[in-house]
Amino acid sequence: MPNYDLLLAIMAFFVFLSAVALAVQAVMLIGMWKSTKALQEQVTAVLPLLRSVLGKADVMLDENRKNIADATQKAREIAVQASEIMEMGKAQMAKIDLVITDATDRAKVQLERAEMVVDDTMTRVHESVAAVHNGVLAPVREIQGLLAGLSAMTQHLLRGGRPSVADATHDDEMFIG
Repeated sequence: MPNYDLLLAIMAFFVFLSAVALAVQAVMLIGMWKSTKALQEQVTAVLPLLRSVLGKADVMLDENRKNIADATQKAREIAVQASEIMEMGKAQMAKIDLVITDATDRAKVQLERAEMVVDDTMTRVHESVAAVHNGVLAPVREIQGLLAGLSAMTQHLLRGGRPSVADATHDDEMFIG
């Protein structure tokens, strides 16, 4: 049975080895428990500070959300107002363009009418001048010529001869030529 002694020795060795491994695991568990306890104490000490910081952060986030919502609403209102102002500006520009176009067209028509009136007036003035010239001045010249002829005839008859060129008067010069 010597084989049993060897088997018993091998089993005793492995049992001893298992006991050592269990002891090492127990020591490690105790170390982990101490580390966890220390970490828990540190977290417990920091936890109220973290809660206050998180509470302040929540308050700030809520305020920022409200501010962002207000700013977004105001930006939308400003954008709507700007859009309305742009539309009104476009409408006013269209109206101004129509007024300027209408005024330009009317001014052109009035200038054309004024030009026609001036042309008509000039034509009438020329006709009036021609009528005065033909109606008044021509008969006056004819009468003047007739009177000059009568005067020359009278002088000729009264003198009895032909006058010399030296005795020619202004009226006579018209007929000398």
